[in-house]
Parts: sequence; C-alpha cells; structure tokens
Amino acid sequence: MASKFTELAIDCADPHGLAAFWCSVLGYEMQGDDDGVVTIGSPLVPEGRNRPGPVPPTLTFARVPEGKTGKNRLHIDVNPTDREQDAEVRRLLDLGARHADVGQGDASWVVLADPEGNEFCVLASRCP
Repeated sequence: MASKFTELAIDCADPHGLAAFWCSVLGYEMQGDDDGVVTIGSPLVPEGRNRPGPVPPTLTFARVPEGKTGKNRLHIDVNPTDREQDAEVRRLLDLGARHADVGQGDASWVVLADPEGNEFCVLASRCP
C-alpha cells in the first residue's frame, strides 16, 4: 500500500485565529487543541487518519516565533462547490483573506492570502 495524504501542517503566529479562518473557508470543524497546536478537519470524516481509503486531509496549525518571509512553495487550492468563483472570492475576502500577486498574470484562478499571508488559489467553480 502507498502512503496517503492525511494532514497539512501550517506554521503560524495565531493557531486559533488561522484555524477559525480555514474552518470557515472549508466547512471544517475544530478537532483538537493540544498545547496550542490546533487541528481542524472535515465533520463528514472525523476519523480521517484511521480510514484505509482517501480522506479529506486535516490541517494542523502550530505557533512559531518567526514570521512568513517569502512566497509559499506549497499552497492550498480551493474550488467553490455551491457558488461561482467570483462569489466565493467575495466571501473569502469578507472572512479576512486579501488579494495576492505572486506573478500569476492573467490566470483563470484567483490568488488570495489568508490572514497570516499564506497564499492560496480559488479555482473555477465545481457547482453541480
């Protein structure tokens, strides 16, 4: 059996604040808070790591003393599933995201940054 992607660890200054932002973005819920390391995940698959097949990955936020200094080399892409891309971008901006320029030019996706400056992309809608 191959490995499966179960968790993405994100260094940050405010684990609780960033976890709350991403819970709102993804429809996730808090799943753990162990000495300031906050884990969020899908409410539909709370046992994620223990399932044999693919699962939505959890996100873990850990406090670090240093700030972000450059463009992320790894980032999250999201697809809206119940609205169009422009409506989702507006929703995410209202949650605290901001537009980011990473040299994307005229692209079909929109680059935003979370409240701590981590870039992520909003791809085209996957509305049914």
